[in-house]
Amino acid sequence: MTIIGRLSSLKTLGGFAIAAVVLFLVAPAMLSDFRLSLLAKFLCFAIVAVGIGLAWGRGGMLVLGQGVFFGIGAYIMAMHLQMTDATKAHEDVPEFMSIAGVDKLPSYWQPFASAPVALLGIAVLPALVAAVLGFGVFKRRVKGAYFAILSQALAAALAILLTGQQTIGGFTGLSDFRAFFGFRLDDPVNRRMLFFIASATLLIVVAIARQLMNSRYGELLVAVRDQEERVRFLGYDPANIKIVAYVVAAFFSGIAGALFTPIVGIISPADIGVVPSIAFLIGVAIGGRATLLGPVLGAIGVAWAQTTFSEHFPSAWTYLQGALFIVVVGFIPAGLAGFGPMTRQLLDRLRPKAIDEPEPVAVAVTPAEPVAPAVEEKVEAR
Repeated sequence: MTIIGRLSSLKTLGGFAIAAVVLFLVAPAMLSDFRLSLLAKFLCFAIVAVGIGLAWGRGGMLVLGQGVFFGIGAYIMAMHLQMTDATKAHEDVPEFMSIAGVDKLPSYWQPFASAPVALLGIAVLPALVAAVLGFGVFKRRVKGAYFAILSQALAAALAILLTGQQTIGGFTGLSDFRAFFGFRLDDPVNRRMLFFIASATLLIVVAIARQLMNSRYGELLVAVRDQEERVRFLGYDPANIKIVAYVVAAFFSGIAGALFTPIVGIISPADIGVVPSIAFLIGVAIGGRATLLGPVLGAIGVAWAQTTFSEHFPSAWTYLQGALFIVVVGFIPAGLAGFGPMTRQLLDRLRPKAIDEPEPVAVAVTPAEPVAPAVEEKVEAR
């Protein structure tokens, strides 16, 4: 390994160490239990943002439907928690079904009563749906605005479908979870445990994304984004490269949704529709979609700003969010992560250049012709 490679590795390890100290030591010591739960919620959004940064920032795929995969993971976790609570209460169906008059558990609920099956479903189902969708879309060379509209339509369709399903909570969704794999959710210690789980998951996801970005696959992904036809002429199938990034992003979103459910305590169609999917994208765009940490910081910053400003200006936050997105996309395409380099370039252009003093010009002096021979000729003539 070269010296530059070693320095880069040390820099990366140092960054992860600082992030671990902030998340595992500083944040729990300085934040109240309520604020710590809010930060855990923001970390779930950051996990989604890492996948979007990989698919959109590196792959050029404008993913407007990540709420679909976020919702799949969230609802699987919610169904498992509801059935666990019903089993402990010696009931055949969850409480909301009993209130609605449903006395028999639907067949698609039953597999997720098992914790291993639920965890496997959270990991596999979002990735499987993304693989099927990506195969059908990218193999047909659908890209750009068409792909963005299609993914957004999928998110809207899923939200509408869930709204009409009363066996999944309908419009109000699923809530009132009492325990998380045997740990009571009303215990502050267990709430902190959820924060630590979300923090560790975020660090692992960032490490996976960094490895992918710095690998040969990451180079191919950027090449597909910039010169897809040239990559195809070199013998690679751009569709397969895109599918992998899309599946990884869906996998991250499903895990984030599964963590979001016990942390927030509710999941509903309003959390997985078009608006949340766009909100995920806004955070990535503001932070800097082509960088590793830009999507993370952007997602956390936008979520924090939404919570803070919506408390004081509930009706103006939506307009502020839209205006911020327009400004960043229109004038700072690289996001806040590229604000520093852009500022330095602007200062270099505005800085007056030093005027160089002209170098002395060497003047060639023509030597005078000798006069002695001419004088001698005149003397002889006399």
